[in-house]
Amino acid sequence: MSNSTSQRAGQHRELSVYLGSVGAAGVAFAVQQLLLTWLLVGVLAMSAERVGLLQAAIGLPSVLLMLWGGASADRGDGRSLLIRVYSLALLCPLGLIAVAQVGTVTVVPIAMWGLGMSVALAFSSPAQQALLNRVAPGDVQRVVTGATAIGFLVQVVGLAVAGQLERIGLTAILIVQASGLALAAALMRGVSPADRSARAAGGSRLAEVMEGLRVTLKQGTVRDVLGLNFLSSVFNAGAFLTVFPFIVKREYGGNAQTLSLLMVAFFVGATVSNLAILRSMPLARPGRWFVTLQLSRILILGLLWIRPEWWLLVVAVVSWGLNMGVTSTLARTIVQESANPEFRGRVLGVFSLGQLGSAPLGALVLGSIIELFGTLNALVPGMLTSAILFVYSVLFTDLWRYRSPDAQPDPQVERAAN
Repeated sequence: MSNSTSQRAGQHRELSVYLGSVGAAGVAFAVQQLLLTWLLVGVLAMSAERVGLLQAAIGLPSVLLMLWGGASADRGDGRSLLIRVYSLALLCPLGLIAVAQVGTVTVVPIAMWGLGMSVALAFSSPAQQALLNRVAPGDVQRVVTGATAIGFLVQVVGLAVAGQLERIGLTAILIVQASGLALAAALMRGVSPADRSARAAGGSRLAEVMEGLRVTLKQGTVRDVLGLNFLSSVFNAGAFLTVFPFIVKREYGGNAQTLSLLMVAFFVGATVSNLAILRSMPLARPGRWFVTLQLSRILILGLLWIRPEWWLLVVAVVSWGLNMGVTSTLARTIVQESANPEFRGRVLGVFSLGQLGSAPLGALVLGSIIELFGTLNALVPGMLTSAILFVYSVLFTDLWRYRSPDAQPDPQVERAAN
C-alpha cells in the first residue's frame, strides 16, 4: 500500500470515528432539547412566561461561555477538550437519575441538569466544528453539509427516544442520554491528538476571546452572516423551541409523543434538504441562497399561524425543517470557509454563540408574547423579521454577491475579465 493510499485510509477512519462521536453526543443533546421543554410545559404545566424565563436562565450562562469555548478550541487540542467535556457532562443525567430514584423531580434539579448540559454544549460545539477541518481537510462545503446532515439524523433518533417519556419513564430516557455521552467520549479517543507545534501559544484566555471577537467583526462576510443568522434565529429557533410546544399542547391537545413526532418530521426535512444540496456542492453563490430562503420562511410560519388541519400542519413542519436545514448549513459553510484558520475556533465560537444565544433570548421574548397576545400570534415576529432581513441583506450586505472560494470559476466573469 502506497503512502498516499495509507494516508487517505487513515483520514477516512479518523473522519468516521469523529462523526460517530459527534453523532452519539448529538443524540444526547437532542434528548435534552425535547425533554427539558416537555418537563416544563407538559409535566410541570408551567406558564409560557415562566417557561421562557427558565429557558433563558438555563441558556444564557452557557452563551457567555461560548466564546471561552471557542478560545479553548483554538488554544489546545479539540480532541482532548471534547473527551473531558463529554465525560463531565455524563454527570448531569446521572445526577437527575439519582434525584428521580429518591423522590419527585422538581424544577430545581431540572434546571441544574439543563444548565449543566447547556454548558457542555457551549464548550463542545466550537471544538467540534474547529476539529472538523483537521480530520477532513478539503472540500469545506461538502464536509460541513455531510456532517450537518448526520447531525440532523441523530436529532431524529434523540427526539424519538425523548418522545417515549410517558411510555418508558424519565429514568430510561436519561440512561440513553448518559450512554450517548459515554460513547461520544470513548469514540473521540480514536481521533489522533493535535500536533503540539500547531497549537496556539499560551497567554491570557480573555485576551484570546477579545481577539477572536475583533477578528470576527473585521471580516465583513462573516460578520454579516453571524448578525443575520442571530436575528433570524431569535424569532425562528425561538419559535421552534418555545412557541411550537405550546401550539402542540394548547392548539392540538398533544402530548410528549405528539411533539416528538412533529419534531422528528422537522429534522427529517432538515436531513433531506442537506442531502439534496450535497449533490450540488460546492455552491458558487451560497449567500444568495441563504438570503432568498428567508422569504420562504414567511409562507411556512404563515401557514402555522392560521392553525391548519393536522395533515397540513405536518406539511408545514416538514417544510420548516427543509428550510432550516439549508439556511443553517449555508450560514455555517460561509463562516467556516471564510474564517482565518488561526482564529477558526473562536470565530465558530461566535457563530455558535449566535445560534445558541438566540434561543434563550427568543424564549424570553416569545414566552411573554404568548401570554399577552396568544400562542399563534407569537409566530408573527418571525414573519416580519424574515421579510426585513431579506431586504436588508440585498441592499446593505455583500452576501448576495458572495462567491465561494471552493466554487469553479464563473465563465462569464472570466470572459469579462479578459
